[in-house]
Amino acid sequence: MPDFIFRISPNIILGSYTSARLGQFARDWGSRYMVVMDPVLKEVGLSDKILQSLTDRKINFFLFNEMPDGPDSKTVQQALVLAKDAHIHGVIAAGGVKTISIAKAVCAYYNEINDLYTFMDGSLPSAAPIPLICLPTMICPPFLFTDSIPLIDSRSMRIKLLKVQNGLCKLALFDPNMTVTLTEKQSAAMAIETLCIATEAYLSQKATFFSDMIIEKAVELLGYALDGTASLTITTSPEVLLSQGGCMASLGAATSSTGAATLLSLCINSRYHLSRPLCSSILFPYIIEDAAKFKTDRLVRLAKLLRISAATDKQEDMVSAFAENIRQRLAKANIPARLKDLSVSIEQLSLSAEDAGQLDIINTLPRSVTSDDLFDLIKLAY
Repeated sequence: MPDFIFRISPNIILGSYTSARLGQFARDWGSRYMVVMDPVLKEVGLSDKILQSLTDRKINFFLFNEMPDGPDSKTVQQALVLAKDAHIHGVIAAGGVKTISIAKAVCAYYNEINDLYTFMDGSLPSAAPIPLICLPTMICPPFLFTDSIPLIDSRSMRIKLLKVQNGLCKLALFDPNMTVTLTEKQSAAMAIETLCIATEAYLSQKATFFSDMIIEKAVELLGYALDGTASLTITTSPEVLLSQGGCMASLGAATSSTGAATLLSLCINSRYHLSRPLCSSILFPYIIEDAAKFKTDRLVRLAKLLRISAATDKQEDMVSAFAENIRQRLAKANIPARLKDLSVSIEQLSLSAEDAGQLDIINTLPRSVTSDDLFDLIKLAY
């Protein structure tokens, strides 16, 4: 197995209304911030509450919320210019993957003298980053705790994973109330996506005893959040359980790695702006069925944690029940079961498979695959 190296970063605070204490925590790293915020937070009335926490603590800030459909290099360049002109001490991100990726890039490249496209083309940052504070509005931000940023190259509209400095994010605030921005269908898709990310990390070649421990607890919490408990011993609300499970799944994915569904959904989203959680959820059952050929014991363990099947069932039946359970959840939430239902052609998706074959995540999948193998997976889900 690979060497186990554990670094404790960032600080994590999880609980209801922790976002109301943002200003108190932000003071530890500066008094002048750029706030990168998903515009939807203003629509649902959360924006003012978050910013008021900064105002009450006399923290200076300016708001950046003019974002396109994805985190592209053109937007990052605009944000970097504004951040440098304002001489900020750090960046606060409130939103999903798009928001966090833009904020993370501003922190990583703020002190660099080279143009952003130098790093888009493969160079590594050498200057010290500025602090990042994150308030995720999604259940499981897959790259929050990693040293990678998924950014869309505006020149080609292809997704790239840029390597940045370790320890860039100083604080992550997981507030279950932040997910009120989600519709019922979005919430269901994100819950299934979170379970998918946890499963991918559990099956990955990079999995360790430590990531296994985190993922197993994450899956147990997600199971309670989705289906309730058999007794009254756990009285925590589903929203808090989802937040707890999502935080642990994100940590587990950072310690291990995400997989094919996350990889393909990133590439599909960058080219065609289709919902990443939706794409991951559709691909998830096919990931399970593919992994059944060589990771049966691990899938059986997850099925037991989710209480999908009885301990006396045959292993192959447990794995089949796992995949079928996900399909039933998709149907119950009225989520499309096929990629073709997303109004995208198989020819278009072939480009996403080629893009996915160029990203480093492909080297950490449970088995050796090529872009052709990824396209085969897309065809099954189409």
